[in-house]
Amino acid sequence: MDELLNEHEQGERVRSWLQRNASGLIGGVAVGLALVWGWHWWQDKRDADRDAEAMAYDSFQQQLAAGPEAVAKAYATVPKGTPYQAMAALDLAKTQVDADKLDEAIATLRGIDVKDPALKPVVDSRIARLLVDTGKPEEAVKLLGQSDDAEALEIIGDAQFALGKQDAARDAYQKALRSLEEGSPARQLVEIKLAQVGADAPAAADTPAEPAGAKTETAAAAG
Repeated sequence: MDELLNEHEQGERVRSWLQRNASGLIGGVAVGLALVWGWHWWQDKRDADRDAEAMAYDSFQQQLAAGPEAVAKAYATVPKGTPYQAMAALDLAKTQVDADKLDEAIATLRGIDVKDPALKPVVDSRIARLLVDTGKPEEAVKLLGQSDDAEALEIIGDAQFALGKQDAARDAYQKALRSLEEGSPARQLVEIKLAQVGADAPAAADTPAEPAGAKTETAAAAG
């Protein structure tokens, strides 16, 4: 009998608790459903936005052969603050260079909002090359600073050569050669520029030799 009373009492306590908290439970379920719906809505909206951005960039690319003015108008339709805008700006700058509008190309490149760290060296190198071509080699050297990739070092060499600093140009070209593949067109061009400043390209024997252990491991792997 006591056990039956306890079960009845427990049942009454459960029903009482449910009655007191029914509104809270219903509200919690509603909030949960709203969160799930909101998440799916946000995912769908993000996918739709990405599709729209890609379509706008595709439409922009179709105007690339129409000349810099038409390309500039199409560029205004590319969504701002997206990776597509940076790529479109690079395309626009190229059309401006092809039309010999170098100052406009520099302005376009400088207007890129570089959010991707991997894109910054590309943008800086293109600006620096145009600065050299427009008679502003000092600005090019300052922009590239201590950059150590082959393209930047080649441009620094060009800028130093334009400034009449052949020793500095030679040093930059020689550093660029260290990371350029033997026989590649890029290396051949730097070798020609190095010869212009009165220096020979380093022979293959002048490059650091591969450690003996590494050669052994390579041979073993090949076997």
